This record gives sequence, structure tokens and C-alpha cells, in this order.
Amino acid sequence: MKNRKVPSLNQRIRGDIEGCILSGEWAPGFRIPYEHELMAQYGCSRMTVNKVLTALAESGMIERRRRAGSFVARQPPHLEQVALEIPDIALAVNERGHRYGFRLLERQLRRADAAAPEELRLVGEGELLAMRCLHLADDRPLALERRLINPEAVPETLAVDFSTHAPGSWLLQNVSWTRGQHRISAVAATAAEAALLEVPVGTACLVIDRQTWRGEMPITWVRQKFLGDAYDLVARFAPGNKL
Repeated sequence: MKNRKVPSLNQRIRGDIEGCILSGEWAPGFRIPYEHELMAQYGCSRMTVNKVLTALAESGMIERRRRAGSFVARQPPHLEQVALEIPDIALAVNERGHRYGFRLLERQLRRADAAAPEELRLVGEGELLAMRCLHLADDRPLALERRLINPEAVPETLAVDFSTHAPGSWLLQNVSWTRGQHRISAVAATAAEAALLEVPVGTACLVIDRQTWRGEMPITWVRQKFLGDAYDLVARFAPGNKL
């Protein structure tokens, strides 16, 4: 049996730094120890440390700033969602080191549109609260949202100022639900959507249609259109799951 190869000093230093970043011990924006601190810690030359930091910077894991040092890189506003979970977009953006923003584009309390199946499924011919929103990361558009809420299920929403509270975040924090349904598709941004998202017409978008219920009472329906390069849908499973 062959002896296991001992990692080089370069590999050990890089592995230690990567481990601190990937474990979350060093969050985005954290200043990595200065070169002379790493030299003292590992008993190595400045050239060795510099090679490791250069490789990490080229991989996008750290940022090197002249005269300031090296810092854990802020990841792009690229969201992952476990397929059976409902994400809080504001929380997801902030956790990745970005500044979340939100704009309420439209809010109406009106009767359901008989030509819109999603509205009839939610409230029949009754009233609904309809909103259009824009989610942002670092002041850049991330996703468009069309949200419908059943006031019979959640009457307190009529008094909420959704110009300052993203409806999805508010619902997750204040309303319990027992089941939900996702539908995932892909579309090209229309001219109106492209203008709001600040991208060319026809840009690929990932669409999530979702409805939630409490028992048999529909709560909300939402369609979220994410820029295609800013969203991953992730499903996790274990070896014991049946295919």
C-alpha cells in the first residue's frame, strides 16, 4: 500500500485559509492575516505566502487591496434554494454579504380577474391584494415579483405598509402555512420586464410560481422572475431515497 502523499506547505496554507472561509468562520469582508503574520505562523518566506494569496485571489475566494491587505471576497448575489423550501430573498441576499433593496411598484385591493386562473384558485370571485415588486442586491435589480394575497386568510395584510416591508419576508415571519406548491420554468424577459431589470430584451429568467395554503385555505400566490445568472435551484437527497 502506497504512503499517503504529504501536502506541501503551499497546499497546507491554502487549505487552512479555504477551510476558514468555507466554514463561515471568516465571513465576506473579513480581513485575512497580513503576510508577515502568515509568515510567522507557518515559518515560511514572503514568496510562499504571496503565491498562496495570489492563487486564492485568482480563484475569486479573496480580494487583495493595495496597502489594505487581503479580504474574504463578497460572493455575487447568486441565490440557492432547496426545492422544498421557501426562501426569504432579503435574508438570502444579506447573508451573502450584499445590501438588500426592495421597491413596491404597485399595490391594489381588487376583485379577482375571471380571466386569471391563479386569481380564481386563490379567492374565487372574491377580493385579493395584488402587488408588483422589484428585489435588488447592492442597488442592482435581482428579481421581479407579482404577489397575490388572500385577505380572508390573512386580513392583517391590509394594514401592512408593504412599501417598507417586502411581502414575502413579512409573510414568512408572521403567517404559518401547512403546504406549498412550486412550479419552475424559464422565460425570456419582455421589453417591460427588461427595462425594470436593466437587461437586454430577451434575457433568460428563471420563473418560480408558488402557492401556499393553511389547511385548505389558500394564503398567497407569487410569481418571481429571477435573472437567469443570479439563481440556482438546488434539491438535496440522501442515498436511501427511492428513485
